Amino acid sequence: MHIMTNSNSKLRAFSTPLLWSLSLGLIVLVAEFSGDRGFSISTTEMLIRLIAVVGIYTFIGNSGIVSFGHVGFMCLGAYAAAWAGCDPEWKEIMLTDLPEILRSHSYDLWVSLTFATILSAAVAMLLGLGLMRLSGIAATIATFGFLMILNSVFANWDALTAGTSSIIGIPTSVTVGKVWLAAVVVIAGAWWFQNSRTGVLLQATRESEPAAQSIGIELTRVRLAGFVLSAAICGFAGALYAHFTGFLSPDSMYLDTTFILLAMLVIGGMQSLSGAILGAILVSWLIELLHLGEAGFSIGANAIRLPAGSQQLALAFVLGAILLIRPHGLMGRKEWTISLKNRRREAQLPSKEVSLNI
Repeated sequence: MHIMTNSNSKLRAFSTPLLWSLSLGLIVLVAEFSGDRGFSISTTEMLIRLIAVVGIYTFIGNSGIVSFGHVGFMCLGAYAAAWAGCDPEWKEIMLTDLPEILRSHSYDLWVSLTFATILSAAVAMLLGLGLMRLSGIAATIATFGFLMILNSVFANWDALTAGTSSIIGIPTSVTVGKVWLAAVVVIAGAWWFQNSRTGVLLQATRESEPAAQSIGIELTRVRLAGFVLSAAICGFAGALYAHFTGFLSPDSMYLDTTFILLAMLVIGGMQSLSGAILGAILVSWLIELLHLGEAGFSIGANAIRLPAGSQQLALAFVLGAILLIRPHGLMGRKEWTISLKNRRREAQLPSKEVSLNI
């Protein structure tokens, strides 16, 4: 019986990241073997968004502080990947303010991803030393200010970011398989953090700041840990995006991206890792369907085309409906788990049954 209890406990501890990794892997396999390039591209983009949403959830879901600034870290990571991966000859002409070590060399995908992740985490550490002393709406406004300032700097510092002109020539070395592997690592990392000592302390500050302070929890320290980790994940997602599209401009990751990613989190459930993942998948598919509708399709002899702007209207409608029907999102605070249950048969020895609880 003790062995069974321990097995059940271990299975539950790892079942959420395992189930989502396998489910996403199944989607990737379908995309790879379908032979449909459009479906493969859509799946890759969905996984990149999912990584970014998980990064945002790591801070918002555990701290309860809504942040509008995490797309700024995604943008920073994307530009860091461009600085590391672009052709040196192009950088010598267009990005003259880059340090010599970046301007004169071109690095491979993994170096680029690592650099983007570390840079995003370092900036979050410096920024968070001040921001994480704030709470509630003040912290939310401060993060939005960071996003606006970063966008303004990137749009006007031509010698570092090419300004409003796009950075081109970023190696498109990202594949759907690589992004799936990255998503598995990020999901596992977010799950580990929320169940770690620091993650649990951060969740305590979310429930009640005065109560958390009364038992000796340092608000700034635990919030800063979640903020830095989430920024690193968002920077990582931005680097994947840069190597996926091959070009960048400051507005490619600004207000539109911010609202889409936050909508994914709210629809799925802000306080559930499973909710963040589910929201990213469902909204990505909805966006893709609406893109196809706006491009037009035929049913028999009739051509049907949705009006421009249908994507924003539909997303707003879905978001409003979810907030009315399920204010805490589709998953609420629940996670997708597997558990083993023991049941005794009458007048017989204990027997073991396996069940899947969703």
